[in-house]
Amino acid sequence: MAGQLSAFGYAISDNPEEGDLWLINTCTVKNPSQSAMNTLITKCKSAKKPLVVAGCVPQGSRDLKELEGVSIVGVQQIDRVVEVVEETLKGHEVRLLNRKTLPALDLPKVRKNKFVEILPINVGCLGACTYCKTKHARGHLGSYTVDSLVERVKTVIAYGVREIWLSSEDTGAYGRDIGVNLPILLNAIVAELPPDGSTMLRIGMTNPPFILEHLKEIAAVLCHPCVYSFLHVPVQSGSDAVLTAMNREYTVSEFRTVVDTLTELVPGMQIATDIICGFPGTPAARMKKVPSTIVKNRSRELTSVFEAFTPYNGMEGKVERIWITEIATDGSHLVLIVAPETILGTSAIVKITSVGRWSVFGEVLETLPQVNVKMAPDKVSNQEKHSPCSNQYDSCACSKEPEPCSCGPDICGGQIKLDKCTVSKNDSPMENRASKNPIHWFVRKRRNHAQKKVENDIALGLENEQDWAPGSWGFVDGALLVGIFVSFLMIVA
Repeated sequence: MAGQLSAFGYAISDNPEEGDLWLINTCTVKNPSQSAMNTLITKCKSAKKPLVVAGCVPQGSRDLKELEGVSIVGVQQIDRVVEVVEETLKGHEVRLLNRKTLPALDLPKVRKNKFVEILPINVGCLGACTYCKTKHARGHLGSYTVDSLVERVKTVIAYGVREIWLSSEDTGAYGRDIGVNLPILLNAIVAELPPDGSTMLRIGMTNPPFILEHLKEIAAVLCHPCVYSFLHVPVQSGSDAVLTAMNREYTVSEFRTVVDTLTELVPGMQIATDIICGFPGTPAARMKKVPSTIVKNRSRELTSVFEAFTPYNGMEGKVERIWITEIATDGSHLVLIVAPETILGTSAIVKITSVGRWSVFGEVLETLPQVNVKMAPDKVSNQEKHSPCSNQYDSCACSKEPEPCSCGPDICGGQIKLDKCTVSKNDSPMENRASKNPIHWFVRKRRNHAQKKVENDIALGLENEQDWAPGSWGFVDGALLVGIFVSFLMIVA
């Protein structure tokens, strides 16, 4: 939504008081999120600002008293957010909640992290968990086609994205509404990942029922060197009776099968999970409530088990490859290492020097060379699919040499930061610029021709200086020179 508004000409402000309109995006997974929305709505109305509320809360609970007199946009209508904002600023109340088609994948985007693409592969799910309110907002399963997702992957890789996160309410259910499945999609995406491992894939959350029949195929993908050996599989409860009451559609034994199979087949496999300590909720709210003292005791017990984990013990001295995509919360460490910000977006070989409970630290042994590095612009749309280097002889924005684009930290004496090598909104390929400046285009094309001639001559061992005498020029060279001279005289006249 921020990307579309920015592309339309709106400025996104960090100061609410400066805004001409407030746009609140909401989540409905937990009560605190909805409470925060109510607080913001009250503040906005007190400040007498036009207001648009988006996300799961208005989609799932459109009749809330707090939403009276407020413009709302649903989860599948985000491609119309500019229209809603425009009308709201005119004093109109707009409500867009119903839609049958999915939003396009190539809408303009403002990334929180320019090295990470969060790619939704479907909306909704096939489940009907009794505690879940998200289903009321997100609805039934709707999957993007394999081709459209693969095209998006190819586009963001070309722009220098270093991690692709597949997003979904239930990754394992992907494609069941359009006649495909998750392994088909994963294999198609993996085939487009750079073989040097410069862009990695992370698979999103999946519930157990829909991956049970594809465990070996998914394990094979997780073993790929360009895929993180990680999966989020919520268990929610260790009791079959509670799982039945939750309508989770699997048993404890089946969850164990998922975990055991993946850890057996995938070296270094890591699995994250979720556990609910205080079921019931939502439709299950009519059940007898679990006393809060019991809920807290369960939570404390699980926390103590969790904090007893020491997953990184024994890693000291090991040499590992890392991908550097964000600054650690302490503001000084880049994931595992102490390094300048210019190393963001690269990959490196490091030696682990020490480990903590939840992190490891190391020293860089080698920064791996990157191929086809093209920085992703803040806003990506189908009108901005040009790279900084439109062909192999166009020089990158931070390189003076006519060689393939390479905007890593070692270019330009290390003085140019990664975010300097971007494609501006008005950039266009050389063919499009020809209509604006045809002489410039031809001159650049002739320069390329001359460079190719140099390469060919060197290859043939033709080092005689007379090869470059004016008499050896072709007819087109001479005509071009005369044309330039005549144009110069006309400009002077």
